[in-house]
Amino acid sequence: MAYKSIFTVITDLADVGPVLEGALPFVRAEGAHLDVLCLGIDRTQTGYYFAGATALMHEETLLQAQSEAKDLERAVRDRLGQTEVSWGVDAVVAQTATVAGLVARRARFADLVMLPKPYGENRTMDAPVIVEAAMFQGQAPVMVLPGQKAPTTTPDRVVIAWNQSTEAMSAIRRALPLLLAAKEVNVLIVDPQQHSSDVADPGEELSTMLSRHGAKVEISLVPRSLPRISDLISRHVSDQNADMLVMGAYGHSRFREAILGGATRNLLEQAEVPVFMAH
Repeated sequence: MAYKSIFTVITDLADVGPVLEGALPFVRAEGAHLDVLCLGIDRTQTGYYFAGATALMHEETLLQAQSEAKDLERAVRDRLGQTEVSWGVDAVVAQTATVAGLVARRARFADLVMLPKPYGENRTMDAPVIVEAAMFQGQAPVMVLPGQKAPTTTPDRVVIAWNQSTEAMSAIRRALPLLLAAKEVNVLIVDPQQHSSDVADPGEELSTMLSRHGAKVEISLVPRSLPRISDLISRHVSDQNADMLVMGAYGHSRFREAILGGATRNLLEQAEVPVFMAH
């Protein structure tokens, strides 16, 4: 499967450059179409203002959100107008409560969603909501861009965080074009004795599947030497000098299908390479 429809959401002018420069190599390599949603967010919370102020506050925050959306659209058009790729941009204003639904509807029809890192300095509370909505509600694969290291369509080495879960397998299937393009795929299994398997080697079946597609696979069995799995995975990615991490995304609540789980959040907070996730 090729990534022919790529989608991103931008809510901050500081993200325009890094996100577009991260997405454009994929758009060019795949002959894809890039859709950009420039989102101005009206964070008005009705009911928390003194009497008579609510209407004024609504108007002020709405105008600010509209201005932010237009500024984002202008910056995106200026950059993409210099390229030869197929692209589209929409400037939309949404209230905080409607952001998830809006993003999910757009993400549902994308082959790949590329988003800025949702955690870290100067990130808003809406950033993780956008990532969660694309994955859990939109059921789209998401590549989180850390900003420091731009993604490549032909990575030298990709690490897969493998625990035999449905979520991890979903991420692997969605990332298959990148895994096949990589020079090496490293399957990381933490604390392997904890993973039930009908074969002696817990990574053998996955390795066989990927090898049949033509991927060059190696397996790393690593004991749990750190309290947090996320720290161990991050250290392994660094030790491997990997260009990308592929992993399943987990939510605290399967019923709500929202709120990224602790391990997923920790990994995204400290990610120094692009993280490809699916649920």
